[in-house]
Amino acid sequence: MIRDIIDEKIKSILLEEGFDYSYNIEIPDERFGDFSTNVALIGAKYFRKPPLEIAKIFVAKLESDPLFLEVNIAGPGFINFRISKAFYISILEEMLKKGTNYWRPKPKQLKVQLEYGSANPTGPFTVGHGRQLVIGDVLGNVLEFLGYDVEKEMYLNDAGRQIRLLARSLWVRYNELFGKEYDLPEDGYKGTYLMDIARSLSEREGNKFVDKWDEKVEKFFMEEAVSSILDSMERTLNKIGCKFDSKIKESFVIEKGYVDRVLEIFKVKNLVYEKDNALWFKVSKFLNEDDKVLIRSDGTYTYFLTDIAYHLYKFEREYNKVYDIFGSDHHGHIPRMKAAMSALDISNEFLNFILHQFVTLKRGKEVVKMSTRAGNFVTLEELLDEAGKDATRYFFVMNDVNTHLVFDLELAKSKTNENPVYYVQYAYARINSIFEKAYEKGIKGDYLDNIELLENPEEMSIIKLLDEFVNSLKQVEEKLSPHFLTNYIYLVSEKFHSYYSKYKIIDETNIPLSLARLGLLSVIKNVYEIVFNLLGVKAPERM
Repeated sequence: MIRDIIDEKIKSILLEEGFDYSYNIEIPDERFGDFSTNVALIGAKYFRKPPLEIAKIFVAKLESDPLFLEVNIAGPGFINFRISKAFYISILEEMLKKGTNYWRPKPKQLKVQLEYGSANPTGPFTVGHGRQLVIGDVLGNVLEFLGYDVEKEMYLNDAGRQIRLLARSLWVRYNELFGKEYDLPEDGYKGTYLMDIARSLSEREGNKFVDKWDEKVEKFFMEEAVSSILDSMERTLNKIGCKFDSKIKESFVIEKGYVDRVLEIFKVKNLVYEKDNALWFKVSKFLNEDDKVLIRSDGTYTYFLTDIAYHLYKFEREYNKVYDIFGSDHHGHIPRMKAAMSALDISNEFLNFILHQFVTLKRGKEVVKMSTRAGNFVTLEELLDEAGKDATRYFFVMNDVNTHLVFDLELAKSKTNENPVYYVQYAYARINSIFEKAYEKGIKGDYLDNIELLENPEEMSIIKLLDEFVNSLKQVEEKLSPHFLTNYIYLVSEKFHSYYSKYKIIDETNIPLSLARLGLLSVIKNVYEIVFNLLGVKAPERM
């Protein structure tokens, strides 16, 4: 809106001089104004005059607009704006009339898929998996709120080499229960969770598989291990509140013939060759990188091949875009997958990647070491049991996905304002208590009839921040990182706590003003409820 006004007011000057250039409108420190532009600074080099001189010409044109309370010049030539109270009140009026729909755009008619939490079902979800699960879940919630047709999917690698290692590791643990000693396979799994599965198996099957190992036994132990671990994963997903629209198994992709179809397409296009008894894909034909194995010398498929097949399956489901969310250690997988998509004649715009950095779990001053195969790791379920669902979800998304996360367990459990999730939930609970108090005192009426009574700078600042909620959602959409949401709601909480400390909301001697302030709080309450729903945390009535 400000940009439109600037264009309208100064376009004649620019056209007269033959200039047309781009400039920025930003939100400065509140001491200087509500908004700021560098239009005069940029213009100085065109006009060949000092920025202050250009700024004075522009300000003379702009200050008459009713949107602005003040237009002034700062520093070397920035133009700062303060928005009129009447305009802010009109915004609040729209928020009250439209409710949560004020921030909700029209449907976009775009079908997108988010794949995340994908894993070898070789053990329980770890803390590391947890961050990815919540990032994907919250991103999906935000995109859906913004009008996308969103599908959340998990891919389970249940047919590869790791599952065979898992089966053998379980068989070794099973034999131990009957006093039989076998070596764990190299790169096998040592986690104590396998002992629990082995114990359950021994109770159900007795010594049926002691000292017996063949293809049938291997298949049985593969199925038992995967089934038990998938049950564990499902329990954890329910506990953390992550729901998927679909879960696709690697075995399904193979059975449906997608691997065979990929291989056939690559062979027809002369994109594969045999070397060292293995089948290779010509990655080097598409980018400056070594070729990659699709089928190993022992006849087993690589993860790369089955992932290409899985993405062909995605493509045939007619998504406009798909987003794969991986840990940053998967960086090398991106270019080869892009090459494979090109080989399948799939647009470069179709497949997109979101990489997140890892999590360090801290308990007091001690950093907890985590290694899945070694078996000394904290499971996501254990973290949830200790820190709780709300703190766990909030902490996992409060940092930019591109930055490392130190999960401070003691902070997450604390009931103090230093704990960010406690701080924002407490603000919401306090707002609820204010409405309860108003109800008890019989203060009721139409908020819209009284909002003109709002006039102090803090109230205008809150209205401005509430209007900016849509910008935070757009930042999540553009940068694909949910931390803009937690940053925003924390700032709303700071503003509210400060406002509550300075002003009396419920005043029985001034019912109209009380109603005006309750109207403002009702909009804040709406924003909290949207954000808490998107983050997947509770909106507590009391704390």
